[in-house]
Amino acid sequence: MTRSKEDSTPGTRTEFFDVRKGFLWGALALLVILPLLWACGSMLSQSSGSVVMRANFGAHHPSPDARRVADWVVDSRDHKKMSFVIVDKKDAKVYVFNPSGQLKDASVALLGSAHGDDSIPGIGDKPLVQVRPEEKTTPAGRFIAELGMNTKGEDIVWVDYSAAVSMHRVRANVPSEQRLERLASPTTDDNRISFGCINLPPEFYERTLKPTVQAGPTVIYVLPETRSPGKTFNSYYDVDARLKPVQH
Repeated sequence: MTRSKEDSTPGTRTEFFDVRKGFLWGALALLVILPLLWACGSMLSQSSGSVVMRANFGAHHPSPDARRVADWVVDSRDHKKMSFVIVDKKDAKVYVFNPSGQLKDASVALLGSAHGDDSIPGIGDKPLVQVRPEEKTTPAGRFIAELGMNTKGEDIVWVDYSAAVSMHRVRANVPSEQRLERLASPTTDDNRISFGCINLPPEFYERTLKPTVQAGPTVIYVLPETRSPGKTFNSYYDVDARLKPVQH
């Protein structure tokens, strides 16, 4: 005996197929959505180890050391979201950044005539005439900038008060030193002339450095020249190394 459509109770067969169709569609949706959810969760769980923050130097081309330290500052937030300054002694350059790591401006600089990364004990209390040539170093390290005044009443930015090291406008008081000419020259070979202070073009000091320090706490990172950044800055790491896959 054959069954015709009319033999079934009206609506029963149609409802059965509708329920089964809904179940199949639901199962297919789960098969598609669950792997996506798993993948997203995996990406989020790994984001802290694969996503890095970097400093933005804009159109400037810093040395590898300057870029690596600036990237570490931003990625590690060592600057505590304050403005910061990178002083690259090897390249005789100064970079001023806002708290988010965007470069505000950069400039050439004059630095201590002696190569080295440490100030001798008590150097800040020595009269200039008693400072020996090998003691005229610009110390490397992490410092908190502070506005101050020198003995002539000129405003300066202290880097290391105890060592009497500051950042200030270049002074051309001794013509034979040719400090202005040294700043203007295309080479860095003649940028080592000071007792340890960081001399800057007046315009850069007035328009960039001084307003930055006046606006709030500012961290100064003076890069080393006789040792590695890792031996100079606590918790320093190479940001690029975080992107490399772990070898098993």
